[in-house]
Parts: sequence; structure tokens; C-alpha cells
Amino acid sequence: MFEKAHEHGLQEKDEAGAPEAEDRVATTAGAQVDADFLRSVPPEPQVLTGLDITGPGRFINRELSWLAFNWRVLAEAENPNVPLLERVRFLSISGTNLDEFYSVRVAGLRGLVRGGVMTPSSDGLSPAEQLERIDEDARALMLRQQDCWRELKLLLAAEGIHVLSASDLSPGDVRTLESYFLEQVFPILTPLAIDPAHPFPFIPNGGFAMGLSLRRGTDGEMLDALLPIPNQIPRFLRLPDGPGDEIRFLPMEALLEMFLDRLFPGYVPLGRCTFRVLRDSDLEVEEEAEDLVREFETALKRRRRGQVIRLKMSAGAPEWLRRVIVEELEVPWEVVIDVEGIIGVGSVAELCQIRRPDLLWPPFKPRMPERVQDHDGDIFAAIRQKDMLLHHPYETFDIVVRFLQQAARDPDVLAIKQTLYRTSRNSPIVAALSEAAEDGKSVTVLVELKARFDEAANIRLSRQLERAGAQVVYGFMDWKTHAKMSVVVRREGNELVSYSHFGTGNYHPGTAGIYTDLSLFTVDAALGRDAARVFNYVTGYVRPESLEQLKISPHMIKPTILELLERETEHARAGRPAQVWVKLNALTEPDVIDALYAASCAGVRIDLVVRGICSLRAGVKGLSENIRVKSIIGRFLEHSRIVCFGNGHGLPSQGARVFISSADWMERNLNRRVETLVEITNPTVHAQIVSQIMAANMADEAQSWVAQPDGSYLRHGDAATDRSRLFSCHRFFMENPSLSGRGRAGSQDVPQLVHAHD
Repeated sequence: MFEKAHEHGLQEKDEAGAPEAEDRVATTAGAQVDADFLRSVPPEPQVLTGLDITGPGRFINRELSWLAFNWRVLAEAENPNVPLLERVRFLSISGTNLDEFYSVRVAGLRGLVRGGVMTPSSDGLSPAEQLERIDEDARALMLRQQDCWRELKLLLAAEGIHVLSASDLSPGDVRTLESYFLEQVFPILTPLAIDPAHPFPFIPNGGFAMGLSLRRGTDGEMLDALLPIPNQIPRFLRLPDGPGDEIRFLPMEALLEMFLDRLFPGYVPLGRCTFRVLRDSDLEVEEEAEDLVREFETALKRRRRGQVIRLKMSAGAPEWLRRVIVEELEVPWEVVIDVEGIIGVGSVAELCQIRRPDLLWPPFKPRMPERVQDHDGDIFAAIRQKDMLLHHPYETFDIVVRFLQQAARDPDVLAIKQTLYRTSRNSPIVAALSEAAEDGKSVTVLVELKARFDEAANIRLSRQLERAGAQVVYGFMDWKTHAKMSVVVRREGNELVSYSHFGTGNYHPGTAGIYTDLSLFTVDAALGRDAARVFNYVTGYVRPESLEQLKISPHMIKPTILELLERETEHARAGRPAQVWVKLNALTEPDVIDALYAASCAGVRIDLVVRGICSLRAGVKGLSENIRVKSIIGRFLEHSRIVCFGNGHGLPSQGARVFISSADWMERNLNRRVETLVEITNPTVHAQIVSQIMAANMADEAQSWVAQPDGSYLRHGDAATDRSRLFSCHRFFMENPSLSGRGRAGSQDVPQLVHAHD
């Protein structure tokens, strides 16, 4: 595979013609960057005026880096190369992302400010300074979301999909809507007066409501009222199709405005507005809790009533009505955001349910590994043959589900051990584990209650498992268990054989269809023993004295990364090839970033694919001149964590050391969570990761944004670039088979880094 790659031109590009780095930082207009990290070499490093490369400025602020990521998500909503309804979906994602950011990260910073904490973060900004910069950038982002929505509405209308206002409706529409309102909406609405006898009602986190100022027609008596809009009501009501099969929607708030007289008979509205509340969603759990499940149930109730972090209100609301709402919610005016457009951008995802295949990504069916088919669907037999790596979503996650289903029904299986961080509501994995427990097998499930926003779901599934007879544990009070492991112990003759699964993503069949992740199946005895030791650690709190092949945090992963970076540094100093490839969701851990800087200064060439937050400055002279960073944003959400160390051979190479992990390189993952780092030793799996998965990610141009020294990101190419002709790792993986799991099909037809559009 490596030799063929070299023959087919996977060599470094010449630097000739590259634009000056200073120009790229000064302005994005006409700037060109090369995202093909596989073939190109790093550009000339830049000097950032005023940057002390030994001070805190060597780090990029975590929160501002996250906002930069969400700008990239929004850019996909503006990308004409993306199908129209998928653009609407990206807009929705950017909205829900920002909501979560406010309810968790911004809420945390405001709590620090209220507590008088002035300690700066690693980049040197105090909590108050961070909030100031966040507010400026986030408000600009919200304005851009509204601009994007206005553009998308026009494009949808051109495709016969209309989001209407009340003035667009015909008399027949109004009659139809009146019946619908009275039968389907009116019964679940509760209009609420605001007066001394009816105090201002509680609006939960994410709550959407209409504020009204009304006057009674008979005597002119004034009434202030609220109309909470239950989330059981769809935000966009689908109307009967119009002429020419036009698809038509009406926002729910427009429907309510049409029939206010049915809710407040005899009153005339003088002013109205809509608003949405975001509250602090962090959970505080007592460390000495006697019953962790009950403590979490109590904490979840407190979350609903957390302090208001952001209040979005429709622009043009009467001033007296705004004042009533703001004062009753007890929020400072600086958290109030007037919106000229749609409140709750995330809700536009409802429009993506339209059956218009021409406006969506082309259908894609995940592949079934040929080796499993060779063994007539026997997962255990396929794994016994040799290690197998599945690359989701390109290869079906159904194999992971069937692995556990087969274990549940196999009379030779004695025990199953499983971690669950997130999974689907009606999870087939939980069903399989329950079936195994009911069949009398020993089933141990580690359910992480602290999985943010999935706490309630995890409480439900833990009770379901306990009812089935499984042993359910919750891990450590102060550390989340984020590791993705499953072990099946099977009697084969006179031996007990452990079949292990290590993943980079959650055991969630739903998200597995859109997240790129890796699943390693193995019967390696050492990894099986290591996995058992880790389970014993989280169930019995007895730390293993040593592990054979597996590394775990918070004790081992960070020291291992630092040691391997130091070894690459030694290779560079000795004149040997020294190179590192890394793929992560986030990079913020200061010690690791400093180690990357040190390796770069020693001559180690480092290429990073970091989807989201990245606190490292790339391409700075004297600091990171051998480091490049890019972010891939496209059809699938990049989620797998992979690291490759050249080990004195450079990359790609059969001599490289290759690892997959559940951990991003963040303080929480490396220092405060139970995570896994698995070294890949099987030659075929090793080649698949290095020469196929990582090489394609490094070569991607179509979906890549290249980080600049100032923390901004630029797309590959320029405005004139034909993006349909650029190499896309997502297209490549959809069109071509993987190395591992090929079975009798062999690897002869596994192609080089090309796809159908090349």
C-alpha cells in the first residue's frame, strides 16, 4: 500500500508560487491556502506583531476558538455547493451549537465573574475579558445567522418551498387553519395573565413564549399576558400544498397571532413579542450523595430552573412589554438580544423532513464488511480470523449491535462488560444487554450519569438494565467514564476467550450514521486482560498496577503522549525522519500544546486535523513553524481520535506507531476522565489507518479549513476554485472499500486517493 501510494504521486508539492504568509493573515480577500497536507509542505512561518511566544498569548482562547468553529459550521449553510435542505440543516446546527455554548460555557464564565474570580485562563484572559470578547463575536454570529436564514428562505421559495406569513394566506387557508387550531393547538395552550393574583410564570430552559399587552373592548381595562408555546407543538405547520404542488409552511407564532381572539375573547392586542429563554444548564452534584441516581434526578430539576443566561426577544417589541418580561425574569439588560428574524434558529431543522431528495445529500448505504459475510454473519468467527477495524459511517454500525446481540444469544458466552456514555432512546444495544442478563449471563454495564444533556436518558436505561438483572455501576464521582469498551467472554473448549471492542465514538446507532468513528474488534488476549482490569477499576476503584497494551487516563495517556512526542524530537535531533499526524475533535491541554511546540522547534513535522476547538497557534516563527492545523467540516461530523508517530520512519510508514482513542487532547479528557488509548499492532488495520484514513484526511481539500497563526481559518483555494473538483475524504470513503474486513475479497481493489469526480 505504501509503495503504491508513492508510485502514484503522493509526494510533496513544490512551494513555488505560494503567497506570502503575511498577506494571508492581513486579509482573507484573494488569500490562498493549501489544505492538502499529504502532498504539500508547510508555508513560510509568520511573525505575529506583539506576540510573546513564551507568554500566555502562545495559546488561543478556548471559547473564541469554539466560536470560530461555529462560524465554519455556519459557512456550510452559506455554501452553494451544499444541497439546499442540507444548508438549512447546517444553519440549525449552528443555532443549537450556540445555545449549548451559552447554557454551559458562558454560564460557567458568568458564574466565575459573579464569584469575583479573576484568575486568567491559560491564554491570559480573565473570565470578564473572555465574556466581553465572546459577546462581541457571538452577536455578530447571530446577525449572520439571520442573514443566512433570509437568503435560504428565498432559495427555498425558488424551489417551491415557502415559509409564509399570515398575510400570504387565502380565505380557504384561514378556514383550514382555524379548524386545526381549535382541534390540535387550543387544547394544549395555557394563556397566563400577569398581575398580583397571577405572578409571572416560570419559563424553563429553552422555553419559547409570546408576550402580550391587551385592552378589553368593553371598558378599556389593560391586561398583560403570556402565552407559553409548548415544545410538543411543531414550530412550522405544514399547510396543504399550493398550486403546482408548492410546499407551504406557517410558523407557529404566526398561527397563534391569527387566533388570539380565541385565547383572549373580548380583548384587542396593543403589542406583542416572542421571546426565548436559555438558562444555566450545568449540574452540581453533591460528592457525598448516598444515592447517585436520586441526586442526579434532583440536579436535573434544578437545571430547568437555572439562572437565565440569554434572553432573545423579537425586535420592535413595545418598550413597556420588554421591560415587564426582562424585570420579571430578573435578567440584566446586557443578556437581552433583540432579533430581527427568527427566534430559535435551531428549529429550522423541521423543514429538512421534506421529501425532496434533489435538495438533500445523495442516499448512502453503509457497507457490510465482506469478512463477516464470508463467515455467514458470525461476528465472533470474523474476529477470530484476525483483528477487524470498522470505519463508521462508511461501514455499518450494525456490526457493533449484532456483536452484542450474538453474544446475548450464544450459550457459550458467559459474561459481557460494557460502557455506555450515550446511546439512543430505544437502544438495540441496551435491549441486547437486557436479553443477555435475563438469559442468566453475567452482564456488567457502566452507565455514565454525567453525560451532559443525556443524564435523564441514562437514568432510564440504567433502571431498565437493572430490572433485567444486569449489574449497573456509575463509575467515579469526580471523573466521567468516557471510554468506549465492550468485552464478551466466551467459553471455547477448555479456554475462556475475550472478544473486545474499542471505539472512538458512543454506542449510539443514531449518531453512528453521521459521525465518523472507528470500531476495533480483537481477540488479542493482552487487550482483553487490560479491558477487564479497567472494568475492575471503575467498578471496584482498585487502580491496576500495570496494563500490557492499553493506556488509560487520567493516569497514563498524557504521559504517554508527552513521551512519544519527546521520542520524535530525539529522532529529529538525530537527523532521522520525524513526523506526527493527529486527528481530534479538540486540542486545548497546555502541557501537550507546549510539547508540540517544542517538537516543532526541534524539527518534527506535525500535521493536525482538529475539527473544533484548537488552542494551538500554527505556523508561528520560532514557535510552531513546522505545525499545520486544519478543520474538516462537511457531510459527516469528524469524531474519531487518531494519532500516528513516525517513530523514525516518517509518515506514512509501516514502522509508525499508531493509536486510536476515546480522548480528545483537552484538560478534562486527559486529567479528569477515564479514557482509553489503544495501540494498533495488526498490520492490516495499521495500514488502513495510516495509508487510507489518515492519508485521506490529510489530503482533503474540499471540506478543509486551514488555521492561520492569528486563530482565523481559511478555506482551501480561493473564490475561483471549482470545489467540485477538489479531493474530498468523505466522497473517497463513501465510494471505496476499506482494507480491514475485506475477507476473501482481498485488498487488490482498494484504490489510491482518488474518487469519482477526479
